[in-house]
Amino acid sequence: MALCLNLSPASIICKCMAKASSHSTSNNGPHAFDAAFVRRAAVLADKSAGLTSPHPNFGCVITTPTGAVASEAYLYAQGTTPAEAQAVAAAGELCRGATAYLNMEPGDCHGDHAAVSALVQGGVKRVVIGMRNPLQHLRGNAVRALRSQGLQVDLLGEDLTSKVMEDAQKACILVNAPLICRAASRVPFSVLKYAMTLDGKIAASSGHASWISSKQSRNLVFELRGRSDAVIVGGNTVRKDNPRLTARHGGGHMPIRIVMSQTLNLPEEANLWDMSEVSTIVVTQRGARRSLQKLLASKGVEVVEFDILNPRDVMEYFHDRGYLSIFWECGGTLAAAAISSGVIHKVYAFVAPKIIGGKNAPTPVGELGMVEMSQALNLIDVCYEQVGPDMLISGFLQPLPDILPTIPSLDETYAVDPTVSPYESSIIFFYKTWDPYGALSNFSPHPIQMPDENGDNVTWLSVEHYYQAHKFIGMDDTLARDSIEKIKSAKSPEEAAKIGRSMQRKRPDLVRPDWDNIKIDVMYRALKCKFSTYPHLNTMLLSTTGSVLVEASPHDLFWGGGRDGEGLNYLGRLLMKLRSEFLGESSSSCESPSIAV
Repeated sequence: MALCLNLSPASIICKCMAKASSHSTSNNGPHAFDAAFVRRAAVLADKSAGLTSPHPNFGCVITTPTGAVASEAYLYAQGTTPAEAQAVAAAGELCRGATAYLNMEPGDCHGDHAAVSALVQGGVKRVVIGMRNPLQHLRGNAVRALRSQGLQVDLLGEDLTSKVMEDAQKACILVNAPLICRAASRVPFSVLKYAMTLDGKIAASSGHASWISSKQSRNLVFELRGRSDAVIVGGNTVRKDNPRLTARHGGGHMPIRIVMSQTLNLPEEANLWDMSEVSTIVVTQRGARRSLQKLLASKGVEVVEFDILNPRDVMEYFHDRGYLSIFWECGGTLAAAAISSGVIHKVYAFVAPKIIGGKNAPTPVGELGMVEMSQALNLIDVCYEQVGPDMLISGFLQPLPDILPTIPSLDETYAVDPTVSPYESSIIFFYKTWDPYGALSNFSPHPIQMPDENGDNVTWLSVEHYYQAHKFIGMDDTLARDSIEKIKSAKSPEEAAKIGRSMQRKRPDLVRPDWDNIKIDVMYRALKCKFSTYPHLNTMLLSTTGSVLVEASPHDLFWGGGRDGEGLNYLGRLLMKLRSEFLGESSSSCESPSIAV
């Protein structure tokens, strides 16, 4: 849990940067300077939050060989000059031999290579990048282009690793959280904001709610709105508060206004139907109040119908329309539905030092179906800030999705398979058997001939059958032997896995004591048999030469990538080692298949 003294991501990044610079320079040497300048690039990038959508927020800092800042720039808005080109132009001759710090790898969306060309032509010698581009079709392109031109390119977390680097990389992730969510899921990055009294009420029992929070807090809300593509409310908010939902902070980006109403029980006259400043979209259930739909359409309000109105479908729809971030300012009923649908990523709660009481006074979040405190949702990376007389508490309801599951480090990858280029390799994901490379999975339905508990060669219906059965081989127990036979006869790999895992949970005493030490070898032997038995599978594996293989299971933290990229990806590592052995590239591949973590 962190104590953050400022609200905006830029301010948080600044505080962290100052702390890192003052406390880590002596311990991390030049890493502290690299991290500080990357953080500065992230701070610059944040200046255009809300203006660049659907493009990322880009910042660039150029320093001379002596470490002096030559120039700074950020992407003002979509369609404007790239930050890198602006910074090179501002630095002029100071670019020669300089280092450019970027919060994110440039994205060549239009085919003009403007950012890369500017850095190359400006004479930049080294480029330090906070994170790779999260968009699959752009990831790695600029890195390869820069390196092909002879520039040294270092990436945080890959080429440069330390605690201070991890913190700097986190700053880069935060500044482009909406784009990362879009790249990894089918919903925009969604923030739920509410203001409540000290006793947890968002309005009096009568429904009156103006004003709970202070003017300072309300001004901050205007700023937050301006960082979003759209702001969303429910029908009850429209009826009771008649809001304008404009970002009244002296100009800048004006987010689209969205109203969610299942029955369209909305007033015919409302501030949101005034389209002079910004557009409004009403989403509703199919067939609701056709007469009001026509009236709204005559005012220029767009009405979108859904067969069944729910937050998940609505967010997927706006994702497809290109929205990156949504700001929710709804009442408790809709807030609860949005949280239950899993579409809310972050919460901003303004707590005013007021008590209003009231048994029926509304609260910020309605019924979630929880009956025990152990079911409560805990915020992640919680921050606190005093805003005027109010206290602002913010945090993430769910972690930001990792663009890529964790893969072996540079040294680990090369040790596993020397054919993999440490910088230019592509990444091939596999998980389900219907994926393009699904046959790489241990669940693929390819029978293998391997010894059973008696040493006799028998047919196992899949690698997973063989693997699960070997948990219990050698155990002198009737139930263990029965489990082996059930796994052997299981009709599918999923069924075999279910039997083996269930028995392991219920009776851990039946699992062979050396299982944790040998399970990698067991899997490796089965995989080797499978890819030696089937020529077309061998060809598929060899066709991936030069690529990193990642088993993209969202829930398996050992064999796969894990939901948030925290997995160890042992299956991918074994396949790369096996591929290397088949290619004859590594004389050590035929020895033990052990892999360093």
